[in-house]
Amino acid sequence: MRLRRMFAVWAAKITEKICVHIFHRQGVTWAGKIALLICPSVLRELAGQVRKAVFVVCGTNGKTTVNNLLCAALQTEGERVICNRTGSNMLNGVVAAFVLGAEGDGTLKADYACIEIDEASTREVFPHFTPNYMILTNLFRDQLDRYGEIDTIIDILKHGMQAAPQMKVIFNGDDPLSAFLVMDSGSDYVTYGISEPVNIKSSACETREGRFCRLCGTQLGYEFYHYGQLGDYCCPQCGFRRPPIKFDGQNVEIGDGIRFTVGVRCFHSDQKGFYNVYNILASYAGLRTAGVKAEHFQEALADFNPKNGRMEEFWIRNSRVLLNLAKNPTGFNQNIDVMMQDEAPKELVVVINDNDQDGADISWLWDVDFERLKGMEAGSVTVSGIRCKDLMLRLKYAGIPSELEPDVEKAVSRYIEKGSRNLYVLVNYTALFHTQNILKRIC
Repeated sequence: MRLRRMFAVWAAKITEKICVHIFHRQGVTWAGKIALLICPSVLRELAGQVRKAVFVVCGTNGKTTVNNLLCAALQTEGERVICNRTGSNMLNGVVAAFVLGAEGDGTLKADYACIEIDEASTREVFPHFTPNYMILTNLFRDQLDRYGEIDTIIDILKHGMQAAPQMKVIFNGDDPLSAFLVMDSGSDYVTYGISEPVNIKSSACETREGRFCRLCGTQLGYEFYHYGQLGDYCCPQCGFRRPPIKFDGQNVEIGDGIRFTVGVRCFHSDQKGFYNVYNILASYAGLRTAGVKAEHFQEALADFNPKNGRMEEFWIRNSRVLLNLAKNPTGFNQNIDVMMQDEAPKELVVVINDNDQDGADISWLWDVDFERLKGMEAGSVTVSGIRCKDLMLRLKYAGIPSELEPDVEKAVSRYIEKGSRNLYVLVNYTALFHTQNILKRIC
């Protein structure tokens, strides 16, 4: 059995290098697939060698940032960590994280594993190992033709939680959908959230996924919203309400960066966007729940740079280019929030594809509050990608003039050539790695 595991590890490592150096593509998925073919039990065997705890991170938005920050914080505490940093979060990507991190003799020397998992893939991954902790970021509508309505994801996650009864769930208590799911599953849980309204400008027209109580169907009442359905909620009919928050973000300040307190500890980061307060809270709550003192968490936060298309910054000549993933209405609206907080003149490229990983149904574009771009300071908008004409139509109805350029590289290069100083590039899934490579090459 060990010889087969060793062979699987070596084959995966060779596959990954061939993909990267010869085909110039991420080799993670293929590495995991080949390892499983050679040794179907490789994930269970390697996960069983993790010395302290296995974290999994699920949720619609923020998984990659939370997972990578959690990993960085554990490493800052001196721990050895296995992590799928690239965001390859289906079964093959999870397997690859373990086999690529293993030694040549087929052993894994890790204190913790931080594993991001696609919500629908939990039913494929959990039979291989039982996590100690799950961090659940939020639940929003995402890729309707792949997931179906949000009820489908709730059912899948509930089954996963019940299949791992010893797993403790750390979830966003401000999200009524997450709260209902975790409480309904019977899992042991810990909450994080923000218990006071924050002075941010959000859209009053924003789609709110969890407006109705999951227990009785009555429309929820809110003391305040943060964004989407996140806020302080209560059902006037049956009493379902936001649970008490253990890790509470207070004194939140949003500007060029973010600053807030948790208990007596103050955290600050250069990351932008109110949603990153939740991401940081989730990582910190995960550490503390696992018994990690997190004495160097601020140090890890100060050094943290996602470098994976999540607010990734490039400097090309005199142009600042900010690349970010936006794959559903809530994610797009939060990206628009970040752009509108930037008072400098700016320009925008939006790339929409409809490949398998993106979802062919792009009707969600009509739920994005693009109308807010009317306030963008002296900026132009270019639409790109496979479904650029659909996006151009959506912007037309929003009253936003846009230019059409299906080729992403040409769209970005045009702004660089004309000397744009502040360019935002928003992309969905399959455009991310391609656009990231383009920007790296131009740099």
